Amino acid sequence: MTDFNTAHARLFPTQGLSLGLMTPVAAHGLADPHEARRIARLADDLGFAALWTRDVPLMVPQGPDATASALDDPFLWLGMLAAATERIVVGTAAIVLPLRQPLHVAKSALTLDRISGGRFVLGLGSGDRPEEFAAFGEDLQSRAATFRERWSLLRAALSSEPSERAPALQATGGYDVLPAPARRIPMLVVGTARQSLQWIAREAEGWATYHREETAQEGRIGLWQQAQRGGAPKPFVQSMLLDLQADPAAPAEPLPLGLKVGRDGLRDYLLRVHAQGVAHVMFNLVDNGRPMDEVLREIGEQILPDTLR
Repeated sequence: MTDFNTAHARLFPTQGLSLGLMTPVAAHGLADPHEARRIARLADDLGFAALWTRDVPLMVPQGPDATASALDDPFLWLGMLAAATERIVVGTAAIVLPLRQPLHVAKSALTLDRISGGRFVLGLGSGDRPEEFAAFGEDLQSRAATFRERWSLLRAALSSEPSERAPALQATGGYDVLPAPARRIPMLVVGTARQSLQWIAREAEGWATYHREETAQEGRIGLWQQAQRGGAPKPFVQSMLLDLQADPAAPAEPLPLGLKVGRDGLRDYLLRVHAQGVAHVMFNLVDNGRPMDEVLREIGEQILPDTLR
């Protein structure tokens, strides 16, 4: 088996819990590219492991306030962040695979991995917005099967192993998308993509899912570990909405998919979930009026050194 690119070791260190950021960070409307690059460099300097972004094909209003997310193309966005940084991983969480041609995804992934120096990780999901499936001419009800089919072709196109690349070459009449990469690009399933945990444990390099109450999350981690059936352990990644309070001792209050908490409670929480089996946490930061630089520095300087021990 070919070794992984540098992103894998950065995201999943042999010791400690790594932390990442969902980008754009606390943006309202279209994000300012200059500010995004500045924030990315700061996160890189502070030792954050990764910068993540979502794939939102259409601006479909959602939620109780019917707001629509305006996000740039994920591959172009991460290419910009990779060019502005030196060490930090860039990752998708997640590309909506049933709405994308897998060979196009392969081309973008191979390019981004190459121009970032191996700092790319590819997270993939199945999508859930009926309006998007209708607009792209895809069947919402068939997305689980479509995901598996396109995953297989994408995996083949990204492989460094000649035997694994055969299905992609058959699909293209013998033509490569790009030359085979020297090292494997990690592929994560984000959410369940309507697949069983056994399928995810067999096919993916790791599983990324959402924040849950600690007891419930511990149960999910246990199911993930059971699904691997004694094979080499694969990482569990958790996303988390975070409203970091200025008072370090502010007690934790639950939020939908996250917490409102001071840094002391956050540190304790992260150490607990790492002990349960979480390998990486990606923060989706809430704009609570605090300067974002202050929030990032507090996490990077006061919390991150303890989670990486």
